[in-house]
Amino acid sequence: MSDKKSITAKGEAELQGDAVARPLPGGDDATGRTVPHNATSRKAPTKTAPDAEAVQAIPLLISSADNTVCITVQQRTSVVPANAFQLIVPIDLARVFQRVAPFPGVKGVANQTEAWDHVGPTRNPQFDDGSQADEQLTEYTEGSSFAYQLTGFSNILSRIAAGVRGEWNFNPDGDGTLIRWTYEFKPLPGRRWILAGPFAPLWRRYMVAALARCVQVIEADRLRSE
Repeated sequence: MSDKKSITAKGEAELQGDAVARPLPGGDDATGRTVPHNATSRKAPTKTAPDAEAVQAIPLLISSADNTVCITVQQRTSVVPANAFQLIVPIDLARVFQRVAPFPGVKGVANQTEAWDHVGPTRNPQFDDGSQADEQLTEYTEGSSFAYQLTGFSNILSRIAAGVRGEWNFNPDGDGTLIRWTYEFKPLPGRRWILAGPFAPLWRRYMVAALARCVQVIEADRLRSE
């Protein structure tokens, strides 16, 4: 009888020792101790370091200290904001920015770094008078608004403005959308009177024509989808 108890006790001790000695698949636990094979392991959530480029702040052209000149145009469409937004953000600039004297049209885009669907990408709009500008997407709120800044103009704008901030807003308007588009010019020293005076009505006419073409694109897409 005592021999049977001795064998049983020895077997249980070996099983317990085997359980303690057997590591989990993948190794020891976080404390450095060997864990029984049937124990539950709790892994701390893995933290992924943010992409340095993604979090890097974009130097903004305009601050609250600047005495800017704003020109705003707006137009309505029967399409809901989210759909209008999706059509306008990636639109072919040459299709809607056509020449309205004395301003050139856009003939294309060069050097675009990424898809135009998040903050950060840059590109160079090419104008039909041979000039160009540097553009960067600075704000992007899916379905409702986006903003960009234009600098480095190689045409007449380089003589009167340090750059421009453009912003598009897509606001609910009944069953459709009220699109509001603003160009905010940062004048060069001593040039604000030109931007606010003779320049403004000419540029507004240019914007009205471009926005009308944008709405035509939106409405044509709606008709195709019906």
